[in-house]
Amino acid sequence: MAPRIAFAGFNLESVTAVPQIVERAEFERVCVRGVALTERFRGTNTVPGGCLKICEAEGAEFVPLFHTLLGALGPTADEAVAYYTNEIVEGLGKSGPLDGVILFLHGACWAPGYADVERHVIDAVRTAFPALAIAVALDYHGNIDRETLRGADIAVAYRHSPHIDMGETGERAARALLRLLRDGHRPGLAVARPDVVIPSIMSATALEPLASIIAEARAAEQAGDCDISIMAGFSYADNANTGMSVICLDWDGQEAAEAKAQAFSDQLRVKRRAIASAIPILSAEAALADIAHKPASGRPIVLLEHADRMNDSTHLLRALLGRDVGRVNVPFLLDPKTATQAHEAGEGAEIAIALAGRTAPETGGPVEAVARVLWSGPKSFTVSGRYQRGSFVDLGLTALLQIGAIRVSVVSHFAFAVDGDPFFIFGEKPEDYDVILLRSKTHFRDFYEPLADRILVVDTPDLGPADVRLIPYRQLDTAKAYPWSDAPA
Repeated sequence: MAPRIAFAGFNLESVTAVPQIVERAEFERVCVRGVALTERFRGTNTVPGGCLKICEAEGAEFVPLFHTLLGALGPTADEAVAYYTNEIVEGLGKSGPLDGVILFLHGACWAPGYADVERHVIDAVRTAFPALAIAVALDYHGNIDRETLRGADIAVAYRHSPHIDMGETGERAARALLRLLRDGHRPGLAVARPDVVIPSIMSATALEPLASIIAEARAAEQAGDCDISIMAGFSYADNANTGMSVICLDWDGQEAAEAKAQAFSDQLRVKRRAIASAIPILSAEAALADIAHKPASGRPIVLLEHADRMNDSTHLLRALLGRDVGRVNVPFLLDPKTATQAHEAGEGAEIAIALAGRTAPETGGPVEAVARVLWSGPKSFTVSGRYQRGSFVDLGLTALLQIGAIRVSVVSHFAFAVDGDPFFIFGEKPEDYDVILLRSKTHFRDFYEPLADRILVVDTPDLGPADVRLIPYRQLDTAKAYPWSDAPA
């Protein structure tokens, strides 16, 4: 009889300091259930797409429960965690005989009433179904430890940041789970932690020395029967387990898994200083001086406002107003109020706006300006870039505004602007502009590194600082962690 594999995804990357709580209604806005999940994600570069691909290729029955993913926002409500955990457990109970389940969880979901959201979900499934094989697919930026995965049989995480391998991660999780069921042999599963906390901007997997350590992990997989996930952690979620980690899934047993996980964790500890300072970080003044000294030459300059966690920071936008730096584009700025105002005014109208900067005091406050409405209306699209290719994105009510030489797309729902889609959907292309103001950490690199004249990474006083020592941790014990403590491993 073909194995029956259930799938459920409950995924959020939480910035603890963001004051807006993500309620269940926001998860429901993007939630896909049952057979609609199969239809929506088949052939996509997503975790459910990868899981489905392997199940169908190996003759397993894929049993979809639900999938909801919101990307990077603030904390989630306790009620949402309880609701979706219960939906997973109840859904498994109503699905008939099952051989296994794949849980797609982030690893850095934060809720005030839970010490470890992902551990809670996994433990709830393990408690309800002691004999069910459990595989977990995680984000590369998850914060985990041994206790997080104590109820899991299989665990893997993205290998790349930008996350161009989301589909492959789903494939790895499904393939390992089906192997366990087929052979009846449980692999060793180990987690090691180097006690290193880095800002997300330093976590791109092509940066050295991180790239070389990851390449060694791939070589170790070739030499042995194992799967190694090196995880950057997410420094802006305040958990007891915030920071880098290594997962090793080893078919040669627990001892082999422990040895490999510890060896790579030791390497991360040894190279901690170089990893945490892999790229230069500029002030706004230095970045704008760079542009003034050397304008773009046929290709856009990318200004990366990396500390912006909610896509509504106004620090660089305000600094750009009135400066002659050529044509500027600010894609997917989050401001439902201004989007509504522009839509009500209509195309061609000139309106006085107070734009963005509302989600937290650190975001810079609204920018007051006069804007011309170029277009407004509901907007959605299917991702064309490699990161989440094929996924459906709903921006909600959207407005395209012109403020002097600056063009801004204002959206009502948070969305990543990391590839060409924010331009393509308006009949434009990135090369139409001299300066592009992005808000990202690593995902933009896949599309923009080959396209941009240069990338200037700018630190602003927002909620995602490059110096993690500025973050007021309450749960994380920083006494032994780098950069607070620089003692060797």
